[in-house]
Amino acid sequence: MVRNSATTSLAHGAWSSAWAWRKMRPLLHAAGHDLVAPSLTGLGARHHMAGLRIDLEHHVRDVLGVLEMEDLRDVVLIGHSYGGMVVTGVADRARDRIARLVYLDAFAPHDGQSAFDLMPPERAARMEAMTAAQGDGWRLPPNPLPPDTEPQDVAFAAPRRFEQPAETFRQKLRLTGRPLTVPNEYIYCTISGPGDGFRRFRDDAGARGWRLHEIEANHNPHVTAPQALCTLLSGIAAEG
Repeated sequence: MVRNSATTSLAHGAWSSAWAWRKMRPLLHAAGHDLVAPSLTGLGARHHMAGLRIDLEHHVRDVLGVLEMEDLRDVVLIGHSYGGMVVTGVADRARDRIARLVYLDAFAPHDGQSAFDLMPPERAARMEAMTAAQGDGWRLPPNPLPPDTEPQDVAFAAPRRFEQPAETFRQKLRLTGRPLTVPNEYIYCTISGPGDGFRRFRDDAGARGWRLHEIEANHNPHVTAPQALCTLLSGIAAEG
């Protein structure tokens, strides 16, 4: 089935929020798509709710709640970066609402894995040390933005990027065990940072039979290459 329009929802990346997708809203709308982008608990407009008990399960429920309360169906669900952890849990519980699952330069976990499990051990240990030294043991300081981010985008984003509740990276994802039949897509950003932390997930996605895409952009194409990303997402949605 080819569709001319789609409802697109997402789980944004760590330290970020719905505001990071502000360039995408008018582009997707012009292409005939609705974008529903909730802010995950403890971040963005909901940063006042941050606390040491906020974990991955809270974020899965954030997105599930929007799908259920808005009665959204036939959704193209996007997980960017850390958001891949979230959408995997959402798809496991709301498979009847999702038409297609899209991982945008994202973690693509299996059952029983945490975000820290999916990082090189030395990086996870370094982030835990930063949390202990600078974040009272539960606030994870933001990573720097990609170096090719435009100055005006850095100026907008910097005061809006809050510490990530560390339990969201520590908690292991628990799935029901039923195989997912939702079509999966992986978008790999080819302008990678040091270590190229997401190539392994692209490769794993290919081994799992997912459809693969590439975009010539850094880790945040919704900020630095919004038109190219809109075109790619529109093509994915059209597959229905």
